[in-house]
Amino acid sequence: MPLFMDVHSIEGGVGIDDVAQAHMADLQTQGRYDVRYQRYWVDESQGKIFCLVDAPSADAAATVHREAHGLVADEIYAVQEGS
Repeated sequence: MPLFMDVHSIEGGVGIDDVAQAHMADLQTQGRYDVRYQRYWVDESQGKIFCLVDAPSADAAATVHREAHGLVADEIYAVQEGS
């Protein structure tokens, strides 16, 4: 399955606890779309969130975010894992 990294930019910063709650909502929603959110990283002061996701398409990954909590990524990149 394709692997994607999405990037969210939240003006004014973001709290890691809020991101953790949004991630839990993703996990509860993802099964309907054959999506698997794997990990996320947060830069609280810069308001940046990075999510790694297995998904059939970027649109499927975005749909999970939209339905789970409404925080759709600003950018989504198809990525390959290196060693």
